[in-house]
Amino acid sequence: MDFEHLSQIAIKAALDAGKVIRNYMNDDISVEQKVGGENYATQVVTKVDRECESVILTHLNPTMVQYDIALLSEETEDDGGRFNKKYFWCVDPLDGTLAFINKHPGFSTSIALVSHDGTPLIGVVYDPATETLYHAIKGEGAFKNGEPLILRNKNEHLTYVTDTKLLHSPRSNEIESILNDFVQQNDLNGFKEISGGGSVLNAILVLEHGPACMFKFPKNEIGGGCIWDYAATACIYNELNLPATNFNGAQLDLNRNGSSYMNHEGTFYSNLSPSN
Repeated sequence: MDFEHLSQIAIKAALDAGKVIRNYMNDDISVEQKVGGENYATQVVTKVDRECESVILTHLNPTMVQYDIALLSEETEDDGGRFNKKYFWCVDPLDGTLAFINKHPGFSTSIALVSHDGTPLIGVVYDPATETLYHAIKGEGAFKNGEPLILRNKNEHLTYVTDTKLLHSPRSNEIESILNDFVQQNDLNGFKEISGGGSVLNAILVLEHGPACMFKFPKNEIGGGCIWDYAATACIYNELNLPATNFNGAQLDLNRNGSSYMNHEGTFYSNLSPSN
């Protein structure tokens, strides 16, 4: 399997999806509702999500035939092919749809190649608002706009990145306690919050605003993001030797049987001690 070749295809697909997103960025987009998790963000979809997926699959479909790769994509019903093949593409055509329709920063396109055992092998994230591309290949490093991604943690505070403001988050007292522990352990001057983006770009914000973290508790309710929200960024984090794990520190279950949701294990992303 030529992962470098496949990464270039995924990058081209993400860039082309980004063009679609930019075409609509200043428009008022009608919102439709779909079957999703417990929170509203998982239940919204627009024509832009679907158009982006169509553009991405134009690039990926030939590779699926040539290399016998399965597909898991947010706007396509999961056919279970990912359990029967060695690899699957994992696609979020427009992550952060709520941010996008509200014209709020935090939306992106995400494409990953994942092995049957849930190991992310390729991760591509494109931020169309800033025209910034992040990608990684397992064993080959992580890159920003084609150059090695170098982390520079300059803040004297901890940055907490979240989709929901701490004030409105369930278990907010527990979250604040965890954040204050990180502050003390790393000799920082308190914490500041960045909120409102989708999970994909939130993980990128953790990289760019270190020392920083984002996390979700395990819970019984359906939600917590889906496999496609974390697969690409997990690859990038792995190449930077930074944690992109479940809440308890174990490998993310990126080929979960029975559901694509991650509520069963939660997530934890951190840029507290970068290797670069």
